[in-house]
Amino acid sequence: MEHYFFEVAHLVLRYFHVVAGIAWIGASFYFVWLDNNLQEPPQWKKDKGIRGDLWAIHGGGFYEVAKYQNGPEKVPSTLHWFKWEAYTTWITGTLLLSLLYYVGAEAYLIDVSKAELSQPVAIASSIAFITLGYGLYRALCKSPLVKNGLAFTFTIILLIALFAWGLDKVFTDRAVYIHIGALIGTCMAGNVYHIIMPSQRYMVGEVEAGRIPEPTPGLNAKQVSVHNNYATLPIIFIMISNHASFTFSHEFGWLILVALFVIGMWIRHFFNLKHQGVYKPQVLVSGIAAFFILMLAVAPWHLLETKKTQANSSTNTTQLQSLVSNDQAWQIIDRHCTECHSESPRSKMFSAAPNGFVLDSLGDARKVMGLIHSRAIVTKDMPLGNLTKMSDQERAQLAQWLAQQNKE
Repeated sequence: MEHYFFEVAHLVLRYFHVVAGIAWIGASFYFVWLDNNLQEPPQWKKDKGIRGDLWAIHGGGFYEVAKYQNGPEKVPSTLHWFKWEAYTTWITGTLLLSLLYYVGAEAYLIDVSKAELSQPVAIASSIAFITLGYGLYRALCKSPLVKNGLAFTFTIILLIALFAWGLDKVFTDRAVYIHIGALIGTCMAGNVYHIIMPSQRYMVGEVEAGRIPEPTPGLNAKQVSVHNNYATLPIIFIMISNHASFTFSHEFGWLILVALFVIGMWIRHFFNLKHQGVYKPQVLVSGIAAFFILMLAVAPWHLLETKKTQANSSTNTTQLQSLVSNDQAWQIIDRHCTECHSESPRSKMFSAAPNGFVLDSLGDARKVMGLIHSRAIVTKDMPLGNLTKMSDQERAQLAQWLAQQNKE
């Protein structure tokens, strides 16, 4: 039952993390769009201290939105704040990270082929990485560099690349992506907690006291809000990256992550420009083109060459001797796959087959040969964390057996 409750906790945390993330990212999209679309108001509105306004129609009605230069004459009795979307996303994300990568460190966090870390050391390293990364980001935001958008962006990308490369030396491939996502998410939530909310409380306090707020806190809040906005597309990819094992399990998976981070920001830049009335389709087109160029660059082209070589090779005695029997194939599958992917898993980590993927017989394996080849031979991200220590020789034998089945 303990495994069942573990999976229920996983479901609950992931579900609420996604829901909260949608609410937070949706608010980020909307308010940046709103700010970029404000128009110069008529004089009578300017006289009331309104800096920009906007009209919209949605849900069968007209909406009028106005942004004050400093604040209204009086704080309204009902004032909507936007903070719990960010806090809930970060809290559920932290709990989810702890459940999967700390409680399940041996499978999801530790890769003994990279570094033989104990569970406490691995967890401490994870926390230290996120803490250090957030501290560096906060320091950069307080430095003069933040006023130079291009230089600041380049520095952030360089730091992410450095951290991703370093993480790739000690943690599992999948954990590298999730930890970069955790760092970015922490920086985003920290922007809300340390910059945006104090600024808004200051502005409300000043208006309530009958004073005109200083512009600096508001400008700082807007600046980090824009940082959060540019991070939205990269963070969404990282949230779903476990479904794209060919990215994180690649030899240069950390570099692919950096490239996708840059591409995501660049595509987001197109929409932010568009909201300001600056239409540059070349930005969007180049971003999409860069994505597909990246996908072509990381494709396993060597498999085509291997397949071609095998097709051109004549069957000889050596090849006949290299044939893998059904019994040999089943021993490999049973040892490394059926451990988890079974109606009754032997692994202590699962009470049911992950994703309902069952391999209880060679017949089951023959039905999903393409998937087995993709995950165990090409990306090699299965078995999970290579807990069963599947060797390269066993992967080669399994690949040979799969090839034999395709010829039959």
